[in-house]
Amino acid sequence: MLTKMKMKIEEEKNTIEVLPEECIANILLLTSPVDSCKFSIVSKDFCSASESDIVWDHFLPSDLISIISESQSGSSLLATSPSKKSLYLTLSDNPIIVDNGKKSFQLEKQSGKKIYMLGARDLSIAWGDTPCYWEWITLPESRFQEVSRLHMVCWFEIYGKIHSRVLSSNTQYAAFVVYKMIYPHNFNPHGVGSIPVELTIDKFEDRICTKEVWLDPNYDKELDDELLGLESPKLRSDGWLEVEIGEFNSSLQDQVFQIGVVEIRNPHTKCGFILEGIEIRPKN
Repeated sequence: MLTKMKMKIEEEKNTIEVLPEECIANILLLTSPVDSCKFSIVSKDFCSASESDIVWDHFLPSDLISIISESQSGSSLLATSPSKKSLYLTLSDNPIIVDNGKKSFQLEKQSGKKIYMLGARDLSIAWGDTPCYWEWITLPESRFQEVSRLHMVCWFEIYGKIHSRVLSSNTQYAAFVVYKMIYPHNFNPHGVGSIPVELTIDKFEDRICTKEVWLDPNYDKELDDELLGLESPKLRSDGWLEVEIGEFNSSLQDQVFQIGVVEIRNPHTKCGFILEGIEIRPKN
């Protein structure tokens, strides 16, 4: 019985190996980037096809050239990438800055779907251009040339907008606010950290999701038993904090989504906050 099974496996392997590489490549086009890499171990022909530009060009966004053209490093990236697979991996591991430095773009490695971060300069920040309230600074750990540091405000309101047409179509996305908390020596980050903020997503002025969250991961929520169920932020691999704002679907029809981070109900001043941006990525 075992001998027959081995013979059958060997026959199937031989059948696969007689397929032309072009045919194998067409098969891989129907898979995902992850599956294409897995298939590379089937045979030498599959390995060769899984490395081909035909396959990886299919996994890259069709409008990639126009996206990269908005980046200062776009032309050099195309020139220095030895293959489409290399370009894909570079874009999945390293976000590039686009839209005159106001956004970043990268690919989700597993699926090839688009990820954008709206930098602080691309967002509408209440009193954001008033130096006594917000200050534009440079941080070496940020992907952007500038981030916005909050000095002190009572009216804490941040909004960003994105068109679904620039995202991967028919994909469930989640938006995240990306930031840091800072703790001055003379006072605690009052308001922003110790008071829940409201996170919202609107489509055509219709609210599709809203919730309250904590921005300060170190705040002792046990002091407020009625607020224990609220979500807390998570530390990202790049050293920044993030908390999910909500989800939406990028349908084929172009739609505009407005994403908000707001705290305007509490009259106390807020401080101790650095904003890098709002990241929009596929929901896994």
